[in-house]
Amino acid sequence: MNIRHLTFRLLQVYVAVVRCGSVSEAARRLHLTQPTVSQQLKRLGEAVGEPLLANRQGRLVPTEAGHELYRASREVLGRFADFDDYLVALRGGERGRFSIALVNTAQYVLPRLLGPYSRAFPKVDVTVHIGNRRQMLTRFERQDDDLYVFSHPPSLAHAVAGRFLRNPLVVVAPQDHRLAGHEGVAMEELLTERFLLREPGSATRMLFESWLQEQGLSLGTTLQMASNEAIRVGVASNMGLAVLSEHVLPPEHPDLVILPVAGLPIESHWQFIVRRDRRLSHAAMGFLRFAEGHLDECVEPRFLSNEIGGLLAGLGSDP
Repeated sequence: MNIRHLTFRLLQVYVAVVRCGSVSEAARRLHLTQPTVSQQLKRLGEAVGEPLLANRQGRLVPTEAGHELYRASREVLGRFADFDDYLVALRGGERGRFSIALVNTAQYVLPRLLGPYSRAFPKVDVTVHIGNRRQMLTRFERQDDDLYVFSHPPSLAHAVAGRFLRNPLVVVAPQDHRLAGHEGVAMEELLTERFLLREPGSATRMLFESWLQEQGLSLGTTLQMASNEAIRVGVASNMGLAVLSEHVLPPEHPDLVILPVAGLPIESHWQFIVRRDRRLSHAAMGFLRFAEGHLDECVEPRFLSNEIGGLLAGLGSDP
């Protein structure tokens, strides 16, 4: 058999003739003329080099070789029909994979979206990378991921951003702090106390230090700690005060209190970032659409800041 002469069209015609038992009926179903179908059968027989059909009582039936070709044709065409279904699901964001990189603090908010999304699209493989801002900026520069989450985005010369969640920064103190329960607290009253801070380059620290500079204030004693969780435990243990995202605090935090400092909270927003110079996968695009449509079901209304539609518009149509 000269397999180079076989085509999908020849196999489709042959399968139709076997199923119909006649050239005329196969031609009608395929919207072809009878001479065209007959010519296709002739070409197929020449390519195989064996008789494929026999006329029995006015009906075309496959020979022994014809049976094997019919089975092989159905398998080939069926596999490609499955592949076509796969492409439809892939392009609809129902299959595939994507990776998302987020700074440490965002790990307290992204699961609220990723959990419902994964239940709705179980055939999409999601990889999540978590690290400090410097690590995530490195991944951003290397174009390692499809999506990025920052509260203080990097340069957007080659990227587009969309807010999706408010990220208010508040002063946190131990429950028995001397100013706990006061209705108004001036920041100047806290400057003599130790503040627990993240590493230089942390978005929370940058925003807090920028806010202090705008007020003409500076901190006294500080202590650098490696994670938000460590800072939270440190504050509860009377090691000092801290400025943290409200999202870092659990719903019930009996060991901590938010001090009502004048001029706070410092307002920031979580943002999805997408690089323009990296092709965005269908699955990642599907996740953004899911987030846009279901954000209000996943987070408290007071934190909503849904501008994902602008991000999607900035990306244009599906890649």
